[in-house]
Amino acid sequence: MAQPINRYKTDLRDFAFLLFEQFKLQDVLGAEPYAEWDESTCNEVLAQVYEFAKTVTGPLNRVGDTQGCKLVDGKVIVPEGFKQAWDQLYEAGWRVLGASSEHGGMDAPMALSVLSDELLSGSNTAFNMYPGLCLGAAEVIAEFGTDDQKHNIVPKMMNGTWGGTMCLTEPHAGSDVGSSSTTATPKGDGTYSIKGTKIFISGGDHDMASNIIHLVLARIDGASAGTKGLSLFVVPKVRDDGTPNDVVVSGIEHKMGINGSATCALTFGDNDGCIGKLVGEVEHQGMRQMFKMMNFARIGVGIQGLAVASSAYFNALEYARDRKQGSSIKEWKNPEAPRVAIIEHPNVRRDLLEMKSKVEGMRALITKLAVHADRLKAIGAKDDASAAYHQGPDRPAHAPREGLLLGRGLPRLREGDPGLRRRRLPQGLAGRAVRARLEDLLDLRGHERHPGDGPRRPQARPGRRQEHPGVPRRRPEVDRGQQGDPGARGRRREPAEGPRGRRRFGDAVPRLVPGPEDGEHHAHGGAFPPHDEQARHRLAPPRRRRLAIEKLKQDGLSEKDKAYYTGKKFSGIYYAMNIVPEVIGDAKTLRACDESPVRMDDAAFGPA
Repeated sequence: MAQPINRYKTDLRDFAFLLFEQFKLQDVLGAEPYAEWDESTCNEVLAQVYEFAKTVTGPLNRVGDTQGCKLVDGKVIVPEGFKQAWDQLYEAGWRVLGASSEHGGMDAPMALSVLSDELLSGSNTAFNMYPGLCLGAAEVIAEFGTDDQKHNIVPKMMNGTWGGTMCLTEPHAGSDVGSSSTTATPKGDGTYSIKGTKIFISGGDHDMASNIIHLVLARIDGASAGTKGLSLFVVPKVRDDGTPNDVVVSGIEHKMGINGSATCALTFGDNDGCIGKLVGEVEHQGMRQMFKMMNFARIGVGIQGLAVASSAYFNALEYARDRKQGSSIKEWKNPEAPRVAIIEHPNVRRDLLEMKSKVEGMRALITKLAVHADRLKAIGAKDDASAAYHQGPDRPAHAPREGLLLGRGLPRLREGDPGLRRRRLPQGLAGRAVRARLEDLLDLRGHERHPGDGPRRPQARPGRRQEHPGVPRRRPEVDRGQQGDPGARGRRREPAEGPRGRRRFGDAVPRLVPGPEDGEHHAHGGAFPPHDEQARHRLAPPRRRRLAIEKLKQDGLSEKDKAYYTGKKFSGIYYAMNIVPEVIGDAKTLRACDESPVRMDDAAFGPA
């Protein structure tokens, strides 16, 4: 029997640094819509969520992975302790921090909500998937549902009485959602008979809630093919009268690392007894409605990745400080030299610093985007220019407001973007848009720019080097080999961090964008996105380095703060010197447009 043991740890100092030193969340606190929030309250909430993660969900991580979920008499039984953790989570209210108070939430800033979610996901990813999906489904109904659905369903999902899921994938229709064959037949009383099979449904069934609300994409009889003909339905596991709704768990998928999360195959209406209702009152709006939850889930998956990576780093750091092996490199010729902790070995230190720099970069990017959302919500309709800045550039008209989480921070212009196909952007314009986004990503100006900060820097004149305010021609902390880094002496700024790198990558991406005369690349674009993804991953904001250096110049810092800012400084230097420059190689690969995967005959892959 697996024993509860907590291995989750993090550094809340980094959370406070991002929220209140780097991204200045306090600017929007204390006034609507965050009138009830201030800096101390945010810090206290994070401290309490962290304590919850260490004492409640963290110890169950090993239990959940060892026991897994069981399917007994058609019902999913979750691991020991999960039900109690579910009840405690909703009693504390941590899962609905950012939800509207109208539906039982706390109206917290999104930045606080995503960092809280990191703590919960990092301590027990499998468990946190259940309430996470429930919240996403509840928010879809809260935005698009009828008044009856908003008042009678959403509150019960927000307080944990009921669970919730997202049902898109079918055995023959994964990302090709338009091929869905699940049907919805009108019954004449405003309800529909649902019939079909959905697979890979996270949290598809469990015994922690009395009912589960499934959001099911289905095609109403006679509706057009493809995604345009899909509608979204509220399909409860149990009907209002307490009888089963002909939703059957046909199996549980076993996934490494999240055995405690029930990933189910569900059949709807095998006995012609599954009843559903439209989300809202308008048919064929399924994809538009479901995209709200899909975007919510995408953000959640990004937070999961950050959370697990952060936990891995702190556990690796603890092990490196405790594990002794080998002698110091300074005494490698001395067989009698004492054994040292492996953190003293240069290569281990390099590995740890790479982990630290990437984790901090991911957290900074996620927090930055969330604060943009919070500022946008605080601005409302008061300042269109500021709102447009925080919304982000090139937002398609059909995209939800959460779209800024992609548009504000990541260069998403690439092959297959329906917005680009519709607008038919010339390659030069697409290139400028990408470069503008990269400029925001790399934060070359050295500060957060807001409307009203003054005019933008002038365009560079031919033959004249363009200077960037706040960024020296050479980085003193690197060029002078500061803090004992002789290898950095005389090293010039890496091109990937300056205009040259931004220009190379920005010029490369439009080759993936279908222009009016570029049908060939549009057809073969599927060969290129992996490099695009890698390049975007490497462009996390490096501004933390400059901010840490400024902090270290201040008098009266405690030893703990000095250690923190020194770590922040060197993680930024490492990221800039070792991770960001790789974007140049990716840019070259993008520009080469290797079409080998699509030009190669099927038979050439190997014998059948």
